[in-house]
Amino acid sequence: MPPKKILVVEDEKALSKILKYNLEKEGYAAVTAADGEAGLASVGKEKPDLILLDLMLPKKGGLDILKSVRGKSKTPVIILTAKNEELDRVLGLELGADDYVTKPFSVRELMARIKAIFRRSEPGGSSAAGASVLRAGGIELDPAKYEAVVRGRQAALSAKEFELLKCLLEAAGRALNRDEILEKVWGYERGMELDTRTVDQHVARLREKLGPEAARLVTVKNVGYRVKND
Repeated sequence: MPPKKILVVEDEKALSKILKYNLEKEGYAAVTAADGEAGLASVGKEKPDLILLDLMLPKKGGLDILKSVRGKSKTPVIILTAKNEELDRVLGLELGADDYVTKPFSVRELMARIKAIFRRSEPGGSSAAGASVLRAGGIELDPAKYEAVVRGRQAALSAKEFELLKCLLEAAGRALNRDEILEKVWGYERGMELDTRTVDQHVARLREKLGPEAARLVTVKNVGYRVKND
């Protein structure tokens, strides 16, 4: 089986070189692009299994690339952001990014996140085959069809929003803490440096898309979240 191919779209030459070296050290095939236009061209040419995408790029911004990718495929995307790019990071998650890391970041942590994404895509990792429809009030989730319906209308959820809602519905009213959600939805292992804001941002976006049923996603103080079934 050929190695997984990862496209690194990053204009900082030193960082790009470090990422390529470490990816290849982990057994991946790494391809790099130094600007947005080259990155977008490489997506079509290289057909990567995962994309590491800087947001601040010359010629074409990372959000534009992400939007283009999501219009054509579900290729996993991890966005690379600076600490002062919170708005862009939120927009990236809204557009369907699978995860993000904030610069400066630990290469070891990034490699762990990449492995977590690939682990979830393996047969049996997050397969919905044979799963029954999950319900809570006016929310219906069909994992087999990858379809979410809210009060009779389809909800346009991103992959992570869908998995998050599925995770909470499967808990059947039990409160899940943020670390537990990160493990179940993002595949993070205990001991990794976890950023629980990822969960909060996805819950906020999910509530917007659930509209009148948003109140079913209950925040449990000092714990996390649960779905109200009554």
